[in-house]
Amino acid sequence: MGVRATIGKSPPGDHAPRRILKGTDMRKVILVSTLSLLALANTACEPGLAYGDANAIIVVAPPDWWPSLEDSVQIGLSPDVWTVRLDHTFRVTYKRPTDDLWYRFHEVVLIGSQEDAWLAEALATLPDTVDIYAPEIYEAEDVWARNQNVTIILVDREGDIPYQVDFRIPVVHRILEDRFLEEAEYRMFVSGRDTALADTLSALAGFSLILPVVYDWGVEDSVYVFRNDNPDPAELIRQFTVTWRTPVPLGLTADSVLDWREAIAAEYFPYPQVVDREGIREAFPHSFRIEIFEVRGVWSNPPGSTWPAAGAVITWAAHCPLQDRMYLVDAWLYSPSNERDKWEYMLQLETILKSFKCGEWSVSPG
Repeated sequence: MGVRATIGKSPPGDHAPRRILKGTDMRKVILVSTLSLLALANTACEPGLAYGDANAIIVVAPPDWWPSLEDSVQIGLSPDVWTVRLDHTFRVTYKRPTDDLWYRFHEVVLIGSQEDAWLAEALATLPDTVDIYAPEIYEAEDVWARNQNVTIILVDREGDIPYQVDFRIPVVHRILEDRFLEEAEYRMFVSGRDTALADTLSALAGFSLILPVVYDWGVEDSVYVFRNDNPDPAELIRQFTVTWRTPVPLGLTADSVLDWREAIAAEYFPYPQVVDREGIREAFPHSFRIEIFEVRGVWSNPPGSTWPAAGAVITWAAHCPLQDRMYLVDAWLYSPSNERDKWEYMLQLETILKSFKCGEWSVSPG
């Protein structure tokens, strides 16, 4: 079993910690419930692999607490994110402690006290050197299944329980999001980082991107296209396009950037694309050195196309003054299934965009 460090502090005005127990003391006071016995029976042998997607969060709390916690937990753990519409980041499902199989899922958040035997079993996996007190946040790994993360919000039953939980939900969300981003990047690069391609692009064209090895690429008239349509282009496509203009154009606007993009799409994409100008979002992402103007929106094939389709697009106009170039760095997604979570694919597009370099200048330091 793995363990992560204790984090989080009591908010101002919170009750002082009621109990401080070492891990060894905690083991002595555990009352094993029927549920705990069931879980122990299931984990007596080699535990199985955890169930569930990385963005599926199981929240376990006493049923009499849940009505006062539900809104803040649901909103705090699953804020909206824009893909081709407003989507939720995580799928949050509530379970009672007596429900079956919640303890076998990949991401579990427990809300309870030291008096709760179903929660105490997770606390008992912490090292002997860890002080256990409430209210506090603890993290443990592989408690009831392999590849499992358990985040514990330990509360003081004599205090204001909704207040204690609400104060800590933003911290728990950051834990879950950071872990999801790390795992999403790992899944994206499971085929390996194509550093050889990055070196080739740098020598050949003066820019580079770090892409997974599974991407195909080609170039025509200084328009570089990188595409991943695995496993089936009818179900999923991620594509990047890079080109540039010299000298740097003046008076850049969202319309001029999208006009440039649509001209490239009409000539170099298999199917032309247009962007809905009414729903675009403009931004100036923080960058280490390169000046970036970002436009996000929804692309679609023009009316009457033989292959009607649509998806999300992120387009950068990236100014590299040392090269006297304005780059168009474009990323788009096609993922038509409503059953497929698009947030992770958007994170993939963002991660690859952030690897962009022109000459020796990069978007992100290091």
